[in-house]
Amino acid sequence: MSVKQVAILGSTGSIGVNTLDVIRAHPDRFSVVALTAGKQIERLADQCAEFKPRIAVVSDADGAAKLNKLLLEKQIKTQVLYGADALTTAVTESNCDMVMAAIVGAAGLVPSLAAAKAGKRVLLANKEALVMSGNLFMQAMRQGGGELLPIDSEHNAIFQCLPNQFSKNPNPSLGVEELWLTASGGPFRDTSLDQLASITPAQACAHPNWVMGRKISVDSATMMNKGLEVIEAFWLFGLPLEKIKVLIHPQSVVHSMVRYRDGSVLAQLGQPDMRTPIAYGLAWPERIDAGVPSLDLAQLAALSFTEPDLARFPCLSLAFAAAHAGGTAPAVLNAANEVVVAAFLDEGLPYLQIPVVVEKTLNAIPVASADSLEVILEIDALARKIAKEFICKR
Repeated sequence: MSVKQVAILGSTGSIGVNTLDVIRAHPDRFSVVALTAGKQIERLADQCAEFKPRIAVVSDADGAAKLNKLLLEKQIKTQVLYGADALTTAVTESNCDMVMAAIVGAAGLVPSLAAAKAGKRVLLANKEALVMSGNLFMQAMRQGGGELLPIDSEHNAIFQCLPNQFSKNPNPSLGVEELWLTASGGPFRDTSLDQLASITPAQACAHPNWVMGRKISVDSATMMNKGLEVIEAFWLFGLPLEKIKVLIHPQSVVHSMVRYRDGSVLAQLGQPDMRTPIAYGLAWPERIDAGVPSLDLAQLAALSFTEPDLARFPCLSLAFAAAHAGGTAPAVLNAANEVVVAAFLDEGLPYLQIPVVVEKTLNAIPVASADSLEVILEIDALARKIAKEFICKR
């Protein structure tokens, strides 16, 4: 059995840390050849000391200088690079077999595309790559000839429940009728609408089931994350939007389901632990120990499912609207959401203004064809500018 070489884009975030935890348990299967991070230099230095990658990438020159100093003290000979272009270098010049694409937000788009074009196995935890440039990304995967494994727990669950190779050939004869994405409903699924006006960043980041970064925790609270996942599922699995449903499932045990024409519903169940889909993606088509406790169904009081309340979660409606509009609309949605969530986390925008500013930004920018990376990046920059202007005017 050959050792697979892994590059991790976003190694100091939640997905990156969990990926390294799985790799740590299987040194006979995996070796780390590239790690990238933003500002968490000390954590990245510790990771380099343990896994000894060939390349480490940080966001700027100051971070690179600090990392070089720490690695020199630890006598680690990892090459240190910095900047956006270096993320692509980590993918293309590290001799990796697979890439964990776990950089949050639009920043992960370009290196994820590079991994697709280079024919790598792409473990996609960065949903924005498909939200912003779904058609371009899927074309790049086909041209590169690599493998695409979704790591988001919901898409990974659907991947496991679909017939083999369905995502490459969504043949109607296979009988797939609907995809059901489950959502916990976040920390405010039972909060009165009146109380939402005073929600703080700390409250929004206190997810009841999952341990996640601050940005994605807010997206879970607003259910924008589920809207982005709907768009991602559309590109991954090739079904029409009307066949992709969302269900609130507070227990986070059923990670998603597939309904078939004959009345069958296949579901993937497990602990709410990202190491399960990560291990599945790393070892596919084999299965390996993920370090996750077994699920004891006898200890579960109940599994419940309800349809989402769109008055409570207007971001979900905005995401469906952007998905139906197509073209550059999902890129605008994503960019505006990143801006407003950052403003909310900095206490510069009330919680209930998140969907308001996103909707204004969507309405302010005409939908165009997303036929090139240049167009997508231009629209992304424009949407961020307009969203910031709306925040300043409120």
